[in-house]
Amino acid sequence: MTNEDKKKILFVVTKSNWGGAQKYVYDLAINIPSEYKPIVIHGGNGLMCEKLDEAKIKRIEIKALKRDVFFWDDIKVLKNLIDILKLENPSIIHLNSSKIGGLGALAGRIAGIQKIIFTAHGFAFNEDRPLWQRIIIKILTYITLLLSHQIIVISKKEFDQVKDWPLLKNKISLIYNGSPKIDFIEKTKARKFFTDKLKIENKNYNDLIWIGTISELTKNKGLGYAIKGIRDLKRSLHSQWNGIFIIVGSGEERGYLENLIEEYNLEKDVYLAGFIDAKEYLKAFDIFLLSSVKEGLPYVLLESGLAGNTIISTDVGGTSEIIDNLDNGFLIRPKNPKEIMNAIRVYMENEEKMSTFGKKIQKKIENDFSIEKMVSETTKLYKL
Repeated sequence: MTNEDKKKILFVVTKSNWGGAQKYVYDLAINIPSEYKPIVIHGGNGLMCEKLDEAKIKRIEIKALKRDVFFWDDIKVLKNLIDILKLENPSIIHLNSSKIGGLGALAGRIAGIQKIIFTAHGFAFNEDRPLWQRIIIKILTYITLLLSHQIIVISKKEFDQVKDWPLLKNKISLIYNGSPKIDFIEKTKARKFFTDKLKIENKNYNDLIWIGTISELTKNKGLGYAIKGIRDLKRSLHSQWNGIFIIVGSGEERGYLENLIEEYNLEKDVYLAGFIDAKEYLKAFDIFLLSSVKEGLPYVLLESGLAGNTIISTDVGGTSEIIDNLDNGFLIRPKNPKEIMNAIRVYMENEEKMSTFGKKIQKKIENDFSIEKMVSETTKLYKL
């Protein structure tokens, strides 16, 4: 089959960093059947762009496309999208993330696209916002869903939130994210990578409890609560505290987190590693801590599960569909430093038993959250 004979799919995503929506777009673009020709439309010029270029996937940048709402810029984005759709004439557009979902669905309708698919990577009306904002966002979300021909949600919790909304009943599908297999770096080398990069001066670092997370440094990720939990745990254990917490990621909350670390005198306990494409280094951690206040179905839990980490996660979005509390990990309430502290303490007091959690979650991810399953179920929607 020549390129001209293939059906074009335009994947559209707001940002081009390496978060969950971007991984999803990349994984679909490189794994969909050969009968399709993927093209990715995006804002910015982040790591996703490098990975798409390496995979020789065509991409188109819309320079005005940003996460925040700017009326005139968004009008430009809408016009650019319509022009691109008319030029490329795709069979399918597959929209990802809230903002571009609305603009993309409207552009798709104006351009007469046959199939518009929207994947909700966590509904924005579930974010920690004032009530009036959540109401407006819910209305805009509903309009986006109405304009789309098919809707993918990535967690049962969010499927249940919208399944009974008027006129949507036959358009919504639950398809879990899937993680490809990862060639992990073994524990000793992974830890050396972090100790060298962060200049961690502790001769006995292998005897420490290593707690880690990979996260954008944004309010939705609840990292301030995680740092407060580490502070409270250190205070309660005094000289018995023997752990470090490594936060991998970048974002607008970095300054706030740096001030928090300094205020609590945690400079030798909590480290901000900056952005690293770090999934290969996950075996460095004994515990993977997800402190989010809002999620969809986070890739990072799938990846840390494949690494065999003991996972402590807030019970938000679809995390409870991955973690079975006290069987293969810990589920805690969001915004709760005390529960973070207690979960880590339980791990420290039962390290040997906790190894079974890692083995169980690894098996569950391999069975239920594979990339092959995600691609297969998504491709079926393309053919409807």
